[in-house]
Amino acid sequence: MLYLDNSATTPIHPDVKEAMLPYLMEEFGNPSSKYYSVAENAKNAVKDARETVASLLGCQDGEVIFTSGSTESNNMVIKGVADHYSSKGNHIITTKVEHPSVLETCRYLETKGYEVTYLNVDKFGRIDLGDLKASIKENTILVTIIWGNNELGSLNDLKAISEVCLEKNIFFHTDATQVIGKVDIDLKECPGITFLSCSAHKFHGPKGIGATFIRKDRYEILTKITPLLHGGGQELGIRSGTLAVHNIVGLGKAAEIAKSNLATNVEKLNLLEGYLTSILRDKFSGQIIFNHDNQNKIPGVLSVQFEGVNNELLVKGLAPVIAVSTGSACSSSKPSHVLNAIGLSLEEVRSTLRFSLSSLISKEDLEVFKEL
Repeated sequence: MLYLDNSATTPIHPDVKEAMLPYLMEEFGNPSSKYYSVAENAKNAVKDARETVASLLGCQDGEVIFTSGSTESNNMVIKGVADHYSSKGNHIITTKVEHPSVLETCRYLETKGYEVTYLNVDKFGRIDLGDLKASIKENTILVTIIWGNNELGSLNDLKAISEVCLEKNIFFHTDATQVIGKVDIDLKECPGITFLSCSAHKFHGPKGIGATFIRKDRYEILTKITPLLHGGGQELGIRSGTLAVHNIVGLGKAAEIAKSNLATNVEKLNLLEGYLTSILRDKFSGQIIFNHDNQNKIPGVLSVQFEGVNNELLVKGLAPVIAVSTGSACSSSKPSHVLNAIGLSLEEVRSTLRFSLSSLISKEDLEVFKEL
């Protein structure tokens, strides 16, 4: 079977697995314990992983907080900012095409008296900078906007958005889950980004681990938020709980690989995307429509309408040969809110498939489409 659902999750890289194995067996220590070797070894492994993730993101290692993944990170930042700065304002700005972990968190906060503006997007899922500026109020405390869309691959202009937020002195959070390993990130160059969320399993790391970037101020103090989890005070008191060292090591190794292979991976993903696009056009000429843009996007993500075909039936039919999806794995039981937000009809939404490629496959693997 050809796996083309890498926006949902990716296969773990063999080198990541090998790096993790010792910390599942002999190196089982708790990094919060002291003095004895297995605890110190665990502590050092966490320190090394934190430095590697920071290198990938272009930030300080002290600005990296480990979490269980982007859903927790998104919840932690949005709820944490909303609570800690409630005396300064209660208005949050986001978009209609965010991941459910952002949208549902914002909807939850609305029930607690917070005001949320959901920005419209264009036909490719990007916001208009003018709309963002016009939505900012005196009581706006947070802007949270996805970096790269998980269904369309469209990239928002994060640098421009961050500059607006910096100028207005508003916290800016971005869900960067889909862009890690596919887009060059240097948070030192975007001082307006206050928070960032990511998950290891989107770039060939293990599931159940991710990180939150929290920027330090000019006094080297982390931006304050209310913790989502209270307890033993791990992760500088921001995210309590015994650290999953094996997963953290896996995240660190995946980050190391992603950084060293970034240019090569992007080049290959663009090549594969172009090849699959040409095959689909030749094979299904006049029967398909591409929903995604051809530029300013995550390489290797295609959103394709197969006119007159139910996407659920198509996914089931393809399943023995090719693994694809109808959209986000986190909202698989509902028609895509992303495609609805860009103006597609329900019929068009229900005829759309997402193909998300991996640099671990080859052009020859895609030949299977010619045999359909």
